Amino acid sequence: MQVLRILGVLLLLFSVTHLTPLLVSLIYRDGNSFPFGLSFALTFLTGLILWAMTRTSKSDLRYRDGFLVVVMFWTVLATFGALPFIFTHASPLSVTDAFFESMSGLTTTGATIYTQLESLPESTLYYRQQLQWLGGMGIVVLAVAIMPMLGIGGMQLYRAETPGPMKDNKLAPRIAESAKALWYIYLSLTIACCVAYRVAGMPWFDALGHAFSTIAIGGFSTHDNSLGYFDSAAIEWVAVFFMLLASANFSLHFLSWRQRSALPYVRDSEFRFFLALIGLAAVAVVIGLTMQSVYADTETVVRQGVFHLVSIATTTGFTSTGFAWWPGALPVLLILLSFIGGCAGSTAGGIKVMRIQMMYKQGRKEIVRLIHPNAVLSIKTNGQVINPNIIAAVTAFFSMYIFCFAVIGFLLSLVGLDWITAFSAAAACLNNLGPGLNGVANHYAEINDAAKWILSFAMLLGRLELFTLLVLFTITFWRD
Repeated sequence: MQVLRILGVLLLLFSVTHLTPLLVSLIYRDGNSFPFGLSFALTFLTGLILWAMTRTSKSDLRYRDGFLVVVMFWTVLATFGALPFIFTHASPLSVTDAFFESMSGLTTTGATIYTQLESLPESTLYYRQQLQWLGGMGIVVLAVAIMPMLGIGGMQLYRAETPGPMKDNKLAPRIAESAKALWYIYLSLTIACCVAYRVAGMPWFDALGHAFSTIAIGGFSTHDNSLGYFDSAAIEWVAVFFMLLASANFSLHFLSWRQRSALPYVRDSEFRFFLALIGLAAVAVVIGLTMQSVYADTETVVRQGVFHLVSIATTTGFTSTGFAWWPGALPVLLILLSFIGGCAGSTAGGIKVMRIQMMYKQGRKEIVRLIHPNAVLSIKTNGQVINPNIIAAVTAFFSMYIFCFAVIGFLLSLVGLDWITAFSAAAACLNNLGPGLNGVANHYAEINDAAKWILSFAMLLGRLELFTLLVLFTITFWRD
């Protein structure tokens, strides 16, 4: 009953988000206000009914209930988030396509069904961008800041929703304060990114929309050609800067703001490892593009190489000239880098840099042990010894991640996709990246419905970092 009560509250909160695109529709007079008004009413009434039926429930929220609430909410939220895409008179989507688009937005994947974005009403364009922004930090984390006022504890939700291998770290002593701090930082970065895009030459509408998807590490755009529509080096470098910022652990932003210093970034080993990895990959990409004479001049090589590298490696998914057509192994290199993603505690997808860093240190430790079998060795991060249980959990996560990727890719091949499309789509959706290779390089409109449902599951699996979702499929979870 407590789970349904929380679900009702969360749906009530989510229903309010339909009012913003409704206002946009009225401002631009695009004739698309009805779908958002109807979606608001249905979402609000459903949430109200669930809350009213369970409002007297006073049972405590158990730890495992947090996983159930998060998974249920993301699934139900994607369902109600799909309503405006179904009800709209301008290019209405089927139920499958609408759910896929909604799930892609909320999980910040950025894989889209739409092929003619410029023909869509402004309210629909805004709504797609807003979905990513809300999903980026997680509406559940926002709700955690509000739920204490409703008498509902939030620690279980926070642990289930927060990305990264060490979920007990909090920015503030109280969980609600931590959630609020995250959202203040998230909002501040969004405003700064929006202003930077406007200064670089974007109209305000595009600047706000792309700021939403940049800070969310989403990748949705208001144009078919993504950032390539603007053909602006300034805009692409602004995107690179804020994609890197959004890929950092948000606790670093908090510490930097509180200390009024950039030292937290310098001292953090994960962020240094992340920047070093991006730097080395950038050199490799630029050399590869130069050797293949892909672009006419060095400035374009550096600009396009670095932009697409950062966009794909951070799992954002913006493109300008595209990368899938690059020769040789360069497109595959970028897809492989998306498996790493951003730092733990960021809005990026992928396995996360901290886990890769721990796996690297674990491998190095085992090599040293071959030479010195009696040596007492430990793994440290930022000068602190990592608990062996965390290392074991990271190893299990990595193994399960690769296993899920292989299974999803196989299933996509089974339903008719060629193997390049299948496995690149599996990587793109599991890593919450968006663009893949071959048949899904630009959009996902042409793949079959079975593949779309498989990929929708993959998006949720990647967004909730595997175990939050997979634990629901175990007998132990449901056993009293």
